[in-house]
Amino acid sequence: MRVVVQRCREARVIVAGETVGAIGPGLLLLVGVTHEDTEPDAAYLAEKIAGLRIFEDEAGKMNLAVTEIGGAILSVSQFTLYGDCRKGRRPNFMAAARPETAEPLYERLNELLRDKGLTVETGVFGADMDVELTNWGPVTLILDSAGGN
Repeated sequence: MRVVVQRCREARVIVAGETVGAIGPGLLLLVGVTHEDTEPDAAYLAEKIAGLRIFEDEAGKMNLAVTEIGGAILSVSQFTLYGDCRKGRRPNFMAAARPETAEPLYERLNELLRDKGLTVETGVFGADMDVELTNWGPVTLILDSAGGN
C-alpha cells in the first residue's frame, strides 16, 4: 500500500457537487493499493500514520502526532498512486489492485485508524472526486508498506 500524507489546516472531498467528507486540522491521506497488499500492510500504515510526529509542539519542533493535537483524518482512495509513467506518455495502472481487492483494504485502513481513536472522514471509493485542502507547512510525505518506510 502507498499513502501520500499531507498535513492540513482543513480539507474536503466533493462528489457530484456535494461535500461528502471534511476535516479541520489533521491529515489528508491519498491511499493506493497494489496486488500484493494484505491486512498487515494496512495495519503497518495505520500505526505509522497515527504516530507520525509532524505537528509542531510549543517549541516549534515537529514533535506531535495527529492523535496528540486532536486532529482528524480525511482518507481518499487513489489508484493512480500506482501509475507507471516510465514508458510513453500515458500512465500504465497495471500495478494498481482491482476494486474488489483495493476497496476492502482501503476500508480496513480507515477502520484501524478509527480504532486508534481518530475521526476519519472519507471520499467515495471509485468516484470522480474533487479534493480541496490547505496544506499546512507544506508538509507532504509518502509512506509505502512494501518498503518499510
